[in-house]
Amino acid sequence: MPRTILIVEDDADIRQMMCIYLTLGQYHVVEAANGYEAIEKALQYKPDVILMDMAMPVLDGLGSTRAMRKNEALAGVPILCLTAYGDFYQERAKAAGCDEVLQKPIDFARLDRLLEQHVH
Repeated sequence: MPRTILIVEDDADIRQMMCIYLTLGQYHVVEAANGYEAIEKALQYKPDVILMDMAMPVLDGLGSTRAMRKNEALAGVPILCLTAYGDFYQERAKAAGCDEVLQKPIDFARLDRLLEQHVH
């Protein structure tokens, strides 16, 4: 049974590119466009890992991550932060509960290593 990854990204093009890449990697992919939708989808699909963009409208990745960490059903799900803002989110993401921080553009070799570490 394929592992489920929740991609939380407000940019539809980035979301689609990641979806294609992860699907080719034999993952089942669920998508969310903002932090509120991420919480709903995470509770519904119980993903094995969450790829969380930090800068999003409605509810950003920090707020969404904090809410997930307070929810018993989601508290242990690995959350990998994705950000184009360099070191700005590094400490904030870790403090909110993210397990790892990946810079955009995404280094797919590093993403693969992190998924191997957190999903398998």
